[in-house]
Amino acid sequence: MASSNGSAVDLAVLGGGIVGLSVAWRARALGMSVALFERDSLGAGATHVAAGMLAPVAEVEFGAAGRRVLELGMRSAQMWPDFSAELEEASGVDVGLRRTGTLVVARDEDEARELERQLAFRAELGLRAVRMRASEAREHEPALAPTVRLALHAPEDHSVDPRNVVAALRGACERAGVRLREHTPVLGLELDASRERVVGVRLGEPRDGTRPASSEPQPAASGDLLEGDGACELVHAGDVVVAMGAWSGGLAGLPRGAGVEVRPVKGQIMRLRDPAGPGLLDGVVRFEGGYLVPRGDGRYVLGATMEERGFEPDATAGGVYELLRDAHELVPGVSELHIEEIGVGYRPGTPDNAPAIGPGSLEGLTWATGHHRNGILLAPLTAELVTCGLAGRHVQHERIPS
Repeated sequence: MASSNGSAVDLAVLGGGIVGLSVAWRARALGMSVALFERDSLGAGATHVAAGMLAPVAEVEFGAAGRRVLELGMRSAQMWPDFSAELEEASGVDVGLRRTGTLVVARDEDEARELERQLAFRAELGLRAVRMRASEAREHEPALAPTVRLALHAPEDHSVDPRNVVAALRGACERAGVRLREHTPVLGLELDASRERVVGVRLGEPRDGTRPASSEPQPAASGDLLEGDGACELVHAGDVVVAMGAWSGGLAGLPRGAGVEVRPVKGQIMRLRDPAGPGLLDGVVRFEGGYLVPRGDGRYVLGATMEERGFEPDATAGGVYELLRDAHELVPGVSELHIEEIGVGYRPGTPDNAPAIGPGSLEGLTWATGHHRNGILLAPLTAELVTCGLAGRHVQHERIPS
C-alpha cells in the first residue's frame, strides 16, 4: 500500500551515480535533509563503466554546444583537486586522481592533418595543447608504435577512478547523514493540485539486489500514481533533483513538455590488467575511436564505442574487436594484457549533447542530467550549481526521519 506516514526531506535526489551522489553530499553540507534513491546499486550505471577522464582540452568539440561544454569542463576540472582532497578526507578513500596529462595521437597522414586542425582550434580558444612530433611522442610514451605520425599533448588533463570516487562519496554521504536507498525504483513524481509544483516522489517496492534492474526505463504512467496503489511509497520533498542519467527521459508524472529529452548512447568498454604491473603507459592515450587510461597499478581501461542503439545491453564481438585492433595498432603491448572485464554503459545524451543543469519548468524540480561523455568531469561543478540554486530556498532544516 502507498505510504502516507509523512516521510519528508528537504531534498530528494533521484539517481545514485557520481552526479547524484555529489549533489547529495554537497546539499547535506548546507544543512538540508537529503534522501537519495537509486534503482540499482550506487554507481551501477554509466559511472561504473566510465574511464574517468578529466579532459576538457582533449575532448573539446567544434560548435556552440562544444564551447558551452568546454566552459563548464574547464571550470569543473579546476575544482577537481580540491574536491578530491575534501572527499578523501571525508571518506578515507583514495579517489585515484592522476595528473599525467592526455596524449592524442595520429596513426596516418589523414589523422595527422586532422590533428593539425585540432591544434589550431585549441590555440584559437587559448587552450594549452602542445604539438609533438612522432619522436617526441614516443619519448613521452615509449610504448607507442613507431608508426605514430603526430601527437597533441594536453598536460593539464587528468583522470580519476570513478569506482573509487563512488566508494568515497558513499562513505562521505553516510557520515554526513544522507539517507541512501539502493535498489529502489522511482515510479514518478508527485505534483500539487495545480500541477505546477513537484511535492514528492513515488517509489516502487525495493528490489533485493539479487537481479540486475532492467535496462529499459519502466516508469509507471502518471495516472497510475494515485494514493493507495499497491507497492508504492510517497516521500514528500521540498525539492527534487533528477540525476538519473540515461533514464532521466523516462521519468513519469510530468506534464507534457516539462521533461528533458535524454537518450542512451551505448558504449562498450574493457578493463585490462598487466601481470607485470604498471609501466606500459604513464598517461592517457587517445586515438580516433578510443582511448587507453592507466590506473597506475597495472590496470588499464580501454574504451569506448559510441553507438545509437538505445538500451541494447550486450557487448558485441565487433565492438570489442575494433577497440583491441585500434589500441594494438598504436600500443602493441596491449596484446599482452589480460582481460578482466568487458562492460556496457549508457551515456545520457541530449539533442545537442550539452548537459541539462538547473531548474525545470516546474517549481521544486531541478535537472542534473544529460552529461553525455562528461559526467565524471562535471560532477563537482554540477553539484555546486545545483546546490547554490537550492540553498536560498531552505532556511530551516530538520533531521532526516529515521
